[in-house]
Amino acid sequence: MMLSGKRILLGVTGGIAAYKAVFLLREFQKSGADVRVCMTPSATRFIGTETFSSLSRHEVAVDVFNDKNPGDSWTKHIHWGEWADLFVIAPCTANTLSKIVHGQSDNMLTSTVLAARCPILICPTMDGEMYESPAVTENLKQSLMRGYYVLEPESGYLASGLEATGRLPEPEVILKKSVEIIKQHRISGPLTGKKVVVTAGPTREFLDPVRFISNPSSGKMGVAMAEAARALGGDVILLHGPVTVSIPSRLQAKSFLSADDLFEQIQDYAKADVVIMAAAVSDFKPGEKHGQKVKKERAERTIQLEQNPDILAWLGERKKKGQVLIGFAMETEGLKENALSKLHKKNLDWVCANSLIESDSGFESDKNTVHLFGRETEETYSGPKEQIAGEILRRVFADD
Repeated sequence: MMLSGKRILLGVTGGIAAYKAVFLLREFQKSGADVRVCMTPSATRFIGTETFSSLSRHEVAVDVFNDKNPGDSWTKHIHWGEWADLFVIAPCTANTLSKIVHGQSDNMLTSTVLAARCPILICPTMDGEMYESPAVTENLKQSLMRGYYVLEPESGYLASGLEATGRLPEPEVILKKSVEIIKQHRISGPLTGKKVVVTAGPTREFLDPVRFISNPSSGKMGVAMAEAARALGGDVILLHGPVTVSIPSRLQAKSFLSADDLFEQIQDYAKADVVIMAAAVSDFKPGEKHGQKVKKERAERTIQLEQNPDILAWLGERKKKGQVLIGFAMETEGLKENALSKLHKKNLDWVCANSLIESDSGFESDKNTVHLFGRETEETYSGPKEQIAGEILRRVFADD
């Protein structure tokens, strides 16, 4: 599919052509895109938010401040602006065009335009006389000078009853233009065109509904690896446990809880071009999970454990030709010996190992010292986790 995995933010403004945006949304979805919709208040007078929320399966953003949920809305323009690969405003009225060109931000849509880090495609749609007016003509010129993309309207029968230029182009025309823009702005790097799956964070193995076996993993290193893979052009999916770090909205992500949950999820991505297993997976789980909280008066003093599936070994046994499999190892002693043992026993290409006894290294730290082991390579990287994640992947894919 042309837009598989891409994130499209669809802006809808208050013109009669707003109803056509529904068909455009469906075309984006059929092409594999994940679509969120942002509307101006005027647009809701032509078509309701429920239509877009039902079809997109996302909340529709309209107001900067949300009276129903005050803490939810006012930063949404920032998060959505980071999330999108392309912002398409279709239809774009003369009023919204003017606001965009002059940097106004009096509603969620215009605020998101200012916050967007992605290319923006404007589809001006209005009556013919308005489109030909000097002010609109000048605003269109200014929008191009500011780096926005403009898809000119088509000629035909307008809502006013006139025959003129001002019609919103058909969805397939807008789709084609969107694909061209995304290709032009595609991040290029050694992982361009490759599917990358990254795991991060701890697992939780429950004894009963309130108690579990886990570890202190924050997920910071795994998220950093996912961000670094995306920056190198990868099509990244992040599988994460109950992490303590926020997941950037620009990352496609799915959550898991236990090792069994992760094992079930990873099987769907086992054929990815690159698998980075940074999650801290519990080796053991309780042999029995109680449906109700176990009272201390009746609790056994010992817990019978059974082994969790060895996900990394399972992946290594099924590694396809050309696939890159990267594991992680947290050690307290024998770091090199244990890391190399894991590398060979589990058929890995690389192991990133670190020690809890080294300074600026550990689960909750923002920094790390990682010893990278390959079949014939040993290197060490120290610094902020975001920095060394990029350094590690650039080394791993230096020859690609």
